[in-house]
This record gives sequence, structure tokens and C-alpha cells, in this order.
Amino acid sequence: MDRFNLNSQLEHLQSKYVGTGHADTNKFEWLVNQHRDSYASYIGHHALISYFSVAQNECIARVKFEFIEKMLQPCGMPVPRDE
Repeated sequence: MDRFNLNSQLEHLQSKYVGTGHADTNKFEWLVNQHRDSYASYIGHHALISYFSVAQNECIARVKFEFIEKMLQPCGMPVPRDE
């Protein structure tokens, strides 16, 4: 009974949060989720985005724009999957 309960909780978390993955998640997809979560955190926290803007000698808006662009394909082109 505990195993069924644990599996149902895990399936619920995986359906609710994309970044937790599932049984068919490959390494590339997992890395893309991690990078997107990181960029979203950087953009959402003003102190982090200020730190990056000072380090890159750019304005905050430019750094935010670059991070948003990087969220599209943070790890490059997807790897073809063998089906």
C-alpha cells in the first residue's frame, strides 16, 4: 500500500512541476529545465540581476533581455532521440 501511495504522490508532483521530470526524461531535457529555472531565478531576484549587470558592465534591462533570450534554447539544439 505504501508503494502505491508513494508512486501516486510522485506522479502528482511530476505532473504539477515540469522540472521534476518523469521516467522518459533524458539528460538533455533535464539540463534544459535546470538552466531555465536558473535563468528565471536570476531574472526574478533583483540583487542577482544587479550583480550580473555590474560584472558584465551592462544595464539591468540588457542583462534581463539576454537571459530571456537564453531561456529559449539554453543548451543548444535538441539531441535527436532514438525511438
